[in-house]
Amino acid sequence: MSTAKTTLPPASFKNGGTGIVSILKRIEFSKYAPLIALIVLIVLSAIASEHFLKFRNLTNILRQVSYTGIIAVGMTFVIIAGGIDLSVGSMLALVGMAAIFAMNTLGPGPDAVMAAVGVALVLGAACGALNGVLVTKGKIASFIATLGTMSIFRSLTLYFSDAGEVISENELYTTIGSGYFLQIPYPVWIFLGIALMSHVVLNNTRFGRYVCAVGSNKTVAVYSAIKVRWITFWTFLIVGATVGVSSVLLSSRLNSISPGDAGIFYELDAIAAVVIGGTSLAGGRGTIVGTVIGATILGIINNMLNLLGVSPYLQGTVKGLVILVAVLVQYKKND
Repeated sequence: MSTAKTTLPPASFKNGGTGIVSILKRIEFSKYAPLIALIVLIVLSAIASEHFLKFRNLTNILRQVSYTGIIAVGMTFVIIAGGIDLSVGSMLALVGMAAIFAMNTLGPGPDAVMAAVGVALVLGAACGALNGVLVTKGKIASFIATLGTMSIFRSLTLYFSDAGEVISENELYTTIGSGYFLQIPYPVWIFLGIALMSHVVLNNTRFGRYVCAVGSNKTVAVYSAIKVRWITFWTFLIVGATVGVSSVLLSSRLNSISPGDAGIFYELDAIAAVVIGGTSLAGGRGTIVGTVIGATILGIINNMLNLLGVSPYLQGTVKGLVILVAVLVQYKKND
């Protein structure tokens, strides 16, 4: 009599699972969520409007994204370290105004333009350093400290400009924000260059590892001999420097700075780009690539709303909903 053999199912099929399911479970979909969202958004936008995929429209999206995207890259360091900066919009207006004042004082010529760029970078970094000092030495919560400097920066901009538009008198200045290289606007190249450098710093340097450590657990970071205050200070200085770059690109594009309107809601767009890109508001983790994707998602949403004729008064509602969804997904994932 032959003995019947019992064939056991493969381990991958135990408990009702399959090999494919077990593999899928190991994939961190949350890690790729921003990229998946971007791809889906591009497909939907291409279907919704025949003008979306036109090269001119795409370059316009990237140009608009670059102004807030550059700031968002700097903001990524601040948020990963457990802080936040609400003053970047007002800081941009102040720095842009000072740059144009300096250039107009020096007169026409490339030297004046270079001086304006230098003033913007130095003043932006100085404003960021001020926020850093208030947070580290003053021991003021970053939300409160930057909320205060946001008001100060905007007030100073309005005072020194007499609440009037500050216009550049140097014809060479516009080439920075309006020029092209390989049919791509200069601001886009600068945005990508800063993002690439920041990616390397965050992922391949001791400073980047320390930023993540500080955001994860400051107490543990202190016991690990990490200079928490110094790292925190530098994150604010970095975002201030990125504001300086963005102020030059925006003011040269417009050839002016409007003290009351320049940089309005830029802090919202920058923080939204960082959060949509997957960086945790609680600090400790995040990526520059995710921030670039988040900024691009916001840019595409704004562009599509315009192409579809949606009222500009409702665009803020859509942006706010996107931010809320991104934050809810983060909290759901962490539960």
